[in-house]
Amino acid sequence: MKFDENILERLRVNLNGENGGLIIRSGLGHDNAAEYSFGIEEEYFLADASTLEVATQTPNELFEAGSFSTGGQAMREMLQAQIEVATNIHVDANDAFEELKFLRREVAAVAGRYGLAIMASGTHPTAAWPHSRPTPKARYENMIKDLGTIGHRNMLCGMHVHVQMRDVEKRFAVMRAMIPFLPLFIALSASSPFWSSRDTGLRGYRLAAYDELPRTGLPELFEGKADYDAYVTALVNSGVMPDETHIWWAMRPSFRHPTIELRAPDVCTRLEDAVLIACLYRSLVRYLCERPGLAEDVTVVDRAIAVENKWRAQRYGTECVFATKSGGVSIKEMLSNVIERVSNDAAALGCLAQVERCRHILVRGGSADSQRTVYQRSGNDLEAVTRWIAEQTVAG
Repeated sequence: MKFDENILERLRVNLNGENGGLIIRSGLGHDNAAEYSFGIEEEYFLADASTLEVATQTPNELFEAGSFSTGGQAMREMLQAQIEVATNIHVDANDAFEELKFLRREVAAVAGRYGLAIMASGTHPTAAWPHSRPTPKARYENMIKDLGTIGHRNMLCGMHVHVQMRDVEKRFAVMRAMIPFLPLFIALSASSPFWSSRDTGLRGYRLAAYDELPRTGLPELFEGKADYDAYVTALVNSGVMPDETHIWWAMRPSFRHPTIELRAPDVCTRLEDAVLIACLYRSLVRYLCERPGLAEDVTVVDRAIAVENKWRAQRYGTECVFATKSGGVSIKEMLSNVIERVSNDAAALGCLAQVERCRHILVRGGSADSQRTVYQRSGNDLEAVTRWIAEQTVAG
């Protein structure tokens, strides 16, 4: 089937290479960036529009309406208190920003018709997880049956970023090389300082709860796809899991798409932060992919240090000091080093401005910092925190 070029021009889409896949075309003309095209998935809490207390039971009609109004880009998640959106595939950061803004506002408008609001934060400050209910869908009901209480405690919302990489082996090389950098994304995105109406003392509590699930945390040091396939086959044949979609690492090769998927971040309350972090990750993927030898430099010691830094990122967020073989490094220094390393790749992808603006997250503070500030200034009022989250979610 041949598409009319004039129609493609008006729709801002392009045919991507030999496979003929459709991508949203860059307004900057960086069509050669299609190899590293990207998409963002976000999970939100559904809460009562008046009290902002998290919903426990939500009607199917809401999700049907949300799916219709977004062209199928809004859907249920494991618990009824959650809704997920997924952008199209983009090569331009500004296009991604505008679409994500549309999705947030559209889903918020649909939720409002059912007396609900959406909230973008890694945890809901006052949600009581024992009251959570699974989505009435076979996949999720089976997961809850398998996970028990841990499944009900998954009252958590994250952000996933997909970056296209057609070469399968390169995906595994990038995943290995990315391990030392994953704590940086956790620190920048932290938006979950409260849990069950308590100040946890952490900037990002979400992963502390999420890592109760099996097959989470940092990826293993696999040499390549053969090792990964052997691992998946062993678990599937042993009845541990039905397929590889039940691997929930902080980063993983996507099962359905030719992408490498970042899963570590909390969902960002501020729309801008989501796109900035996605651009940083996309640029780092390109940097590591173009330098395949860097994967071999990541040792068991480097992974062990990264595990420690993952905890430090959860605990301290934008005030984190990371451990390295040569001593402690501030998050400001680490971020500046990463930006310097990937600047040429970010420029090639047309997102250098967004990557450099990641420094603003440290200057202004992330969502967790703002939530704690609101909490302290309001006299420890969590209702003020939930109002701030709800307002900021659709303020972009």
